[in-house]
Amino acid sequence: MAKSFNTAAVCLPERHYMVNIDDRLREIKALVDSESYFTINRARQYGKTTMLRALAYYLQEDYHVVSLDFQTFGNAEFENENRFSVSFAESFLRVLKRSRVQMNDTLKGLTETLKRKAEEHSQYFTMKKLFEILSDICAASDMPVILMIDEVDSAANNQVFLDFLAQLRAYYINRDIQATFQSVILAGVYDVKNLKRKLRPDENHKMNSPWNIAVDFKVDMSFSKRDIAGMLCEYEADYHTGMDIDEMAGMLFDYTSGYPFLVSRLCQLLDENISVSEGFKSKASAWTRNGFNAAIKIILSEKNTLFESLMGKLEEYPELDSMLRTLLFTGKTIAYVADNPDMDMATMFGFIKNQNGTVAIANRIFETRLYNRYLSETEMQKLDIYKASLLDKNQFVAGGHLNMRRVLEKFVEHFHELYGNMSDRFKEEEGRAYFLLYLRPIINGAGNYYVESRTRDLRRTDIIVDYGGEQHVIELKIWRGQEYNNRGEKQLAGYMEDYHVKKGYMISFNFNKTKETGVRELVIGDKLLIEAVV
Repeated sequence: MAKSFNTAAVCLPERHYMVNIDDRLREIKALVDSESYFTINRARQYGKTTMLRALAYYLQEDYHVVSLDFQTFGNAEFENENRFSVSFAESFLRVLKRSRVQMNDTLKGLTETLKRKAEEHSQYFTMKKLFEILSDICAASDMPVILMIDEVDSAANNQVFLDFLAQLRAYYINRDIQATFQSVILAGVYDVKNLKRKLRPDENHKMNSPWNIAVDFKVDMSFSKRDIAGMLCEYEADYHTGMDIDEMAGMLFDYTSGYPFLVSRLCQLLDENISVSEGFKSKASAWTRNGFNAAIKIILSEKNTLFESLMGKLEEYPELDSMLRTLLFTGKTIAYVADNPDMDMATMFGFIKNQNGTVAIANRIFETRLYNRYLSETEMQKLDIYKASLLDKNQFVAGGHLNMRRVLEKFVEHFHELYGNMSDRFKEEEGRAYFLLYLRPIINGAGNYYVESRTRDLRRTDIIVDYGGEQHVIELKIWRGQEYNNRGEKQLAGYMEDYHVKKGYMISFNFNKTKETGVRELVIGDKLLIEAVV
């Protein structure tokens, strides 16, 4: 059976193309060997379940691994302590029997006792009784027992779960005098310290069992360029497409920052969709820069479970939505503060990352999806600058090439006409958003754009537009005087060199009352800079 790229549920190495995670498994095993309890908290579809499945196999020579999934527990199982204890015991025994545990007489008797208690459904079978038997099982086992629970946050909105954590904590603290699990691994989106967000307001007082025994989980689960290249080498050995693996791995990493689902989804689109689409029709032509750009267009517009989950969080948490808007459109540098609840939540859901002490959107794809979301809102599309773009858009493309100079000329004309009398503060905070709003209908369906995160700050932003196989580098900046402007022109020439283009563009939002608006050309070395002053 041929392997494929997988974006649904767990990835299996015998069926799917995967990055090599052996180094990560070794890191996690070191935590297990040291008797650590920890939580694997990563955003939705970040490879948590795949990692747990691989870890269970990796540990089985030295440990008995009992791997549970709280997603299989219905709400009724968390109705009260007794129902949970019964359901947990049944699931624990079922998984334990599948392991290679040697059933001596003592252990066999204990498992029979646990089974009988569960089957009786006695109201006296409590969490305390459950853990007493679990402790005896750990003591009688021929190898240390590891407890792994996936989707742990699906159960995190009630007191029963907090009582369960309290029992784990109590046995961990007393592990020198009573047997317990060698290691406990909880996996989910929500960190246990954030469970308060999952409780109803009238239940906040229940947050009284802190998971303060857990060590920090610092294993990087994102994919590096090297990881991606290794996966592509395996694919290339099967299909011999002739792709430039280094270039392709670099593009995949640049757009995704190694987010596992996004990497796999783009590869899946290239393999299954682009390779049979009009204009490509082969795997060799798909695994190219043009094929990659076509896959980007698809992923930026498709509905999938990851994006639906992310966008749902913006509806659920308006304060998160507001922070992301500010970050994207005002250009303000926001210091990353781990104790800030909005930033903590945005990081937990995968929207942002800590980039050298400042907040940055996690990857280009998320950033562009967010821009598209905000720019497509009804209120934004009622704006005159958007209406002007719709009227103008047919004049900017000829022979499949985007005339970016003409785009800048018309934007300057409309912006000056519509907003020339507005305050400088308005121009500084809204100018970037309005340019993207003007640009979007022009390239929509035929091109892509993204904001280069390494240059975005309060003073300048670089936008990269891919259209018809050509890249256009556009710098948006606030006028801070001629000397600063000259430096900006030289910097832009440097970025043009990075992107291997001879022509670049700059929009300067100039608040000087004596400014001259319009578009001019400037030659810097062998580069042509087209600068628009608004």
